[in-house]
Amino acid sequence: MIDILHLSKHYGNTVAVEDLSLQIEAGEIFAFLGPNGAGKSSTVKVLTGLSRPTTGTVRIAGFDVQQEPLEVKKRIGYVPENAILYESLTADEYLDLAGTLRHIDRARLSEQREELFTLFELSRQDRKKLLSEFSKGMKQKVLLIAALIHNPEVLILDEPLSGLDANAALIFKEVLRRFAHGTSTGLEQRSARTIFFCSHVLDVVERLCDRIAIIHHGQLVAIGTPSELLEQSGAPSLELAFHKFTGGVDIERSTEEVLRALS
Repeated sequence: MIDILHLSKHYGNTVAVEDLSLQIEAGEIFAFLGPNGAGKSSTVKVLTGLSRPTTGTVRIAGFDVQQEPLEVKKRIGYVPENAILYESLTADEYLDLAGTLRHIDRARLSEQREELFTLFELSRQDRKKLLSEFSKGMKQKVLLIAALIHNPEVLILDEPLSGLDANAALIFKEVLRRFAHGTSTGLEQRSARTIFFCSHVLDVVERLCDRIAIIHHGQLVAIGTPSELLEQSGAPSLELAFHKFTGGVDIERSTEEVLRALS
């Protein structure tokens, strides 16, 4: 469903991504991890058509992101890490706008919107408020609904749990599982979908995702199921495996140095 072949992205002399190749199937929840500055955001921008690759190709649902951008955009939903909403709109108005831009039939849009608002526990009273009055978590719910409203084949999520309370995060994780596997989510769905998931919350990644890729300094350093990465690293948790794969500092030594400096 997502084919990344020899992707590189350079900004002048700075190499953000170098020779990245990944194949992600329908029905997968695929985690894409890395430290800050590793190249995750640059990769996501290429996947969503927001940035052109320096070299390489990306195909989503069989369509080339650069050559057939409108066909790709019809088939993806995207939640960026730092999204900006039209805060002078109500939640209802924002979802109407999102659905209209997606050319969703009015009756279907109304039905999908109702289902998703209910699923994410946004009341009718909340939906009539301006988005400027929403908390960070409530805004995140609206962004997630907007990404799901057209029932995309591929869902690209960059830190999607940011700002969500524990109940909302629990609901969203279950929605992702059902969405990926083609079971009921409140959306009319006939087949499995693909989720490309970037997050720093590694315990969620370990429980939720089918496969994980780790990028460091723009290069792929590990890929596999959570259990395969634990086996490859010899670490007892994904958090410690990630630390090993990305060459993190000696945790025990660093902790001792900090405590010594504070004493």
